[in-house]
Amino acid sequence: MNVITVCGSLKFKDEMMTLGLQMELAGHVILLPIFPINKTKEEFSEKELAILSNMHKEKIKLSDAILVIDIDSYIGNSTRNEIEFAHSLKKEVLYYTDLVNDF
Repeated sequence: MNVITVCGSLKFKDEMMTLGLQMELAGHVILLPIFPINKTKEEFSEKELAILSNMHKEKIKLSDAILVIDIDSYIGNSTRNEIEFAHSLKKEVLYYTDLVNDF
């Protein structure tokens, strides 16, 4: 069993949820970002965005690995920062495009 934090653009939330479920059914603990239901990203204050970003980094610290959702090779700036943070902690970095055919 591994603890894995999912990272990527929230525009890929459906893929995050689908692969997250598949990976949990395969025996992994999956930590997902928060998906705002009633707010767009622009409706969050800078303070709220900073809190969410810091909490996501805490999830990465707890994890054995991160899973980057990189559909069509898209990796945004926030996700790039999360990859660098994971590397700095010597965490394994997995990519959706490498795993999607395994599930």
